[in-house]
Formats: sequence, C-alpha cells, structure tokens
Amino acid sequence: MKDIFSIGHLSTIYHTSFILMEDKKLVEDLNRTIEWVLFGTGPAMVKAFEKGQIDMGYMGLPPAIIGINKGVPIKCVAGGHVEGTIMIASEKYNKIGEFDGDIAKCFSQFIGKNIGVPSRGSIHEVILTYFLKQYNLTNNINIKHYAQPEFIALDMKKQILDAAIGTPALAVFAQTLLPSHIIIPAKYLWPNNPSYGIFFHKSLIKSHPEIIITFLKHHKKASKLLRTSKSVAAEIISRNFGILSKPYVESVLNISPKYCIALTENYLKATMQFVNKLYELGYISELLDIEHIFEFSFLEKVHPEENHYIKKKNLT
Repeated sequence: MKDIFSIGHLSTIYHTSFILMEDKKLVEDLNRTIEWVLFGTGPAMVKAFEKGQIDMGYMGLPPAIIGINKGVPIKCVAGGHVEGTIMIASEKYNKIGEFDGDIAKCFSQFIGKNIGVPSRGSIHEVILTYFLKQYNLTNNINIKHYAQPEFIALDMKKQILDAAIGTPALAVFAQTLLPSHIIIPAKYLWPNNPSYGIFFHKSLIKSHPEIIITFLKHHKKASKLLRTSKSVAAEIISRNFGILSKPYVESVLNISPKYCIALTENYLKATMQFVNKLYELGYISELLDIEHIFEFSFLEKVHPEENHYIKKKNLT
C-alpha cells in the first residue's frame, strides 16, 4: 500500500472528518501520512474513487449506489449519520407545522418558484426528486443544481432561489446571509435516511483490512464525541475549519444529532428503499442487492454493541 492514505470528505461540517483531521494518534496508528481531500458533493467523490484518487470517503449512500451500479469498486463498511437533509426557505414561507405536517402542501408553496439543491445524484437531490414526483409537482417547481452547496445560500440571498434542500450546514450558513429558516426538518424527509457512511476502495478492503479496523476505531470515538460532547467537538471542528466559530458549528450539530458508526436495520432498510427509488427514477440501471453495497465484517469487531442513532437511557 502507498504511504499516503487519501480520505475524501465533504465541506459539510457535521461528520467526523473535521475531528479526525488533528488526531495525531490516528496518523500514528495507521503509520501513514493522511491526505484529506475536500469535495463539493458525493458524486464528485465517486468520480475520484473511480479514478483511484482516494482510498476512503465519507458520503451519502445514493451517490455511492449510483457509482457502484456503474462499476466503481467501493463498499460501505460503517455508518456515521442519519437524517441529515433539511429544507430551508426565506422567512416569508411557512414551516411544515403550519400545514399540520402535510409535506405536499408545504412543497406547494413553491409552485412556479426555484429550489436549489446539490448536484444530480446527491442524497439531497434524490430526496427532492422523489417528493416532487410523489406529489405530482415535478413540472411545477424549477430545480437548480449546484456543484458547491455554498452557492445555494448565496443565490437565496440574491433572490434567485426561493428555497433549498441540503445539509444542516447549509441552513446555518443561509441564516448568516438572509432572514431564513428550516421549513421541513430532517425527520420529515425520509426517516433514517443514510446521510453518510464510510466507504473504502475494494482493493484496500481485500489487501489491508487492518487499516479499516484502525480507522473505524477512531471514527467510533469521534462519533461518540459528536453525540456526548458537542461543545468539545465544535471547538475541534472550528479550529480545523478555520473560518467558523464554535457557536456556529454547535448550531449545525444541534440540527441533526443522530451520530453512530453502526449499520442498523433502519439504516439498511432506508438504503434499500433508496435503491428501489433510484431504479424507478432512472438513476441506476439495475436493482442492487445489499451485499453489493455493504461489507459488515469490520463492524462486527469494532461496534458489536447496540447502536446510538436513537438516544436511550444510560447509553452513550
């Protein structure tokens, strides 16, 4: 294996990569130099895997599924976070609670309007496409795709967009630019959706399983920090990101706090629901089986205990 271990991650700050960036013990345990590679979207990361530019990556399951269908040699070896997609809009638009939880009515506010979303194939774009089709709104709402999510908020400020689907980080960033709010929280947009998992190149899974075990042990510790010590986690992330304050990061972490590395029954069920919808919507050419996407052997050693996505008494 090469001496440089390349890890792909997204610019969203709610995953463990920004904690692990300064983990000197991780570098020591892996006995390799770590190169952190930033991507705007999951589909861009899939392309990097395809070209052999990265060894491991944090990304949502839909872009990975699309890549696997096209022959990209990757597998998900662990979870990380669920329910990380929200919808935001300027404050003149109503929240879903004002429609008694009716998603169709909430979306109908934007008939003839523009909604921004990350690039085609991202988990956020797939969720939006699914709901618009389900409620027969595909031809009534205009969708604009963005390679860099940050530009979505900028276009909301310019009033080019009326709303957006994206990450908790997008919601907080937008609030710094214009009067805006979350109109559909994560729990309404596909329960248990796998907002990111840990993917490794198949060649590494086969040749260096010890690397994966070592990384997942550190990923597990970082995930626990996000759950149990948000203030500490926010301080570390703020320090690594440079331009973001600790309160800003804490605001992002509080929007969607479901962190764990487990691959639970709900996580897997939501993923396979995505497989079906991706096939129905034409993103993939065939239905994939669960073994095409996941490799479970590593978690059996690193996280044999109960999952932590749902907070339980006396369980951290």
